[in-house]
Amino acid sequence: MSERPLTPVSRAGPRPRARLHRSVRFRLLMIALLPMLVVMPLFLAIVISNWSNRFDKLLIAKVNGELTIAHQYFARLRERASAQVQAMGESAAFEEMLKKRSEPALLAFLDAQRRANGLDFLYYIAPDGSFHSSPRLQNRADFLRWPVVKSALAGKSRTEIDIFTRKDLMAISPKLAERARIRLVPTRAAAPTRRTEETRGMIIHTASPVKVGGGALVAGVLLNRNLAFIDQITDLVYPPRSLTEGSRGTATLFLDDVRVSTNVRLFRNVRALGTRVSVIVRDTVLGKGKVWLDRAFVVNDWYISAYEPIIDSFGKRVGMLYVGFLDTPFRAAKMRTLMTIGAGFVLLILLSVPVFLYWARSIFRPLETMVATIARVEQGDLGARTGIRAHDDEIGRVSEHLDLLLEQVQERDRRLREWADELERRVAERTRDLREANQRLEATTRQLVVSEKLAAIGEITAGIAHEINNPIAVIQGNLDVIREQIGDAALPVETEFRLIHEQVHSINILVNKLLQFARPEEYAGVIEQHSPNDVIDDSIPLVQHLLNKVDIVLERDLRARGVVAMNRTELQQVLINLIVNAIHAMADGGRLLIRTTDRPHEGADGVEIEVADTGHGMTPEVLKSVFDPFFTTKRQEGTGLGLSISQKLILRAGGHIRATSTPGQGTSFVVWIPSEMPDNPPDAPPDAPQ
Repeated sequence: MSERPLTPVSRAGPRPRARLHRSVRFRLLMIALLPMLVVMPLFLAIVISNWSNRFDKLLIAKVNGELTIAHQYFARLRERASAQVQAMGESAAFEEMLKKRSEPALLAFLDAQRRANGLDFLYYIAPDGSFHSSPRLQNRADFLRWPVVKSALAGKSRTEIDIFTRKDLMAISPKLAERARIRLVPTRAAAPTRRTEETRGMIIHTASPVKVGGGALVAGVLLNRNLAFIDQITDLVYPPRSLTEGSRGTATLFLDDVRVSTNVRLFRNVRALGTRVSVIVRDTVLGKGKVWLDRAFVVNDWYISAYEPIIDSFGKRVGMLYVGFLDTPFRAAKMRTLMTIGAGFVLLILLSVPVFLYWARSIFRPLETMVATIARVEQGDLGARTGIRAHDDEIGRVSEHLDLLLEQVQERDRRLREWADELERRVAERTRDLREANQRLEATTRQLVVSEKLAAIGEITAGIAHEINNPIAVIQGNLDVIREQIGDAALPVETEFRLIHEQVHSINILVNKLLQFARPEEYAGVIEQHSPNDVIDDSIPLVQHLLNKVDIVLERDLRARGVVAMNRTELQQVLINLIVNAIHAMADGGRLLIRTTDRPHEGADGVEIEVADTGHGMTPEVLKSVFDPFFTTKRQEGTGLGLSISQKLILRAGGHIRATSTPGQGTSFVVWIPSEMPDNPPDAPPDAPQ
């Protein structure tokens, strides 16, 4: 019955949060803040969004107008070239040259006119089909394929943009072909290509019929590297102070997607000739034949850009005309405007909101205090009180009643805690007894699991060893039969027979070791005496391939003169396992020390073997379990049986093994095996480590 008064207190806390939208505090805050924090920001966001869209459209409209100007100027260049050639064909001087019928005089006249009018080539096709050109043309028949030439010969002037191949340019002049050649520059966002240079030339190609004497005059101007022409477009489209501070206007002529004439800068004083347009612009303008009016990435920055396709005399899209200006200064100006508007709005909020909150605070502040007090009580602070001084209003009277109820709750909670402490003490006694029993049960279970695993491995190992013995016996028997059958004929391959016999013998030894692991009690009596130094020397080549993989310095300090009373193969197995573990612990290189010394133990002579590394070391928790079966830190690379088996072999030989380790500094394994000193001990090795 004493628990029931706590129930209303535990449920009172969430109720104000669950119905926040109905509270007086929430309504007052909404009345004070909704216009300034919701309605006005929403209105401001709509206005800013509309202004931003109009600003962007204005920039697009601006660059569209600039493209129109550039287009008109480009068309004017073609018209001027056409007018020059037409006026030349109608001039009295040209008519006089034709009447003289002097080839040298005509060629001199054409060369002078070409230079005076800034043309790259000029030639006259006579009615009889003969060519008179400056410079002198090669493969003249190829120049009759152009639509502008055919039109002029038919009696109609025509001017177009044509793309001359390197062969065409070489037929005019090798210098012209070299001027047209532009090395391609790898460009971000451009389409992948294997080309390294652009050898074609974009030509203003114009032809006009000659009224007096017949035939046609044909001329051309190479636009590749024609920087004066592109700078004139830029000056015309972007006069001083036509752009915001920091921006710059650019113009470019593209042959296909390669910039062949531009004032876009790759570096400060290096024009971006040979750079290429982005894939999306190429697909839109050259692929679909549309005009691009939008932001675009130009070489190394973003520009408000306009591109239009250029059509040659065959009706193919062969290039693009571009104008644009740097987008960053306009974006910065736009951002400054938005920041100014935002800062003004924030300043307005900072000045007005505190006034509104001050008016509402006198109402909802006492309510907040009561809610906070209830929250503290829910968190366990039963001594929490509102502390609000009584006022002659509804909020003051509610606060006073709340403090009185909290005092009653605190008293009842004290009584419940006393009863709970007594119950907890009795439960703890029963729990302690159960925990001790459970620990004993878990220890027994772990021992059973390990025993079962070892027994299963032993059975499997013994079975495999016996299965291997049968084919090995057959191989050995047949090998003896072969040697008996062929007699002296076996002498040339006696070495090979001996190697086969040795390998079969090695397999027999391996099988016997597996049987020793599976049934150690059958081999426990086999004891041999060996020099541990010799066993170490024989073991090093077996792990040399592992030492070669990492930068490990091997140091041997073999001072022991005694022998050990232990099976040689078992000792080698223990040493190899310790060396391999040390190598694995030094994945980034280090120092491996193998030391032997004569050391008695408890009155018995013996040899102490130490294998120490400078690897990552082990924590005390790991070191405590290294000799446990199936314990491993190598995850998928180990079985956890190496050190366990090694310890078992050392103990069976009457010795012991111990390990010490420091995290980050290395690990040392020390093995002691009983020994007997020979009558004539071998000479001790030098004191210096090997």
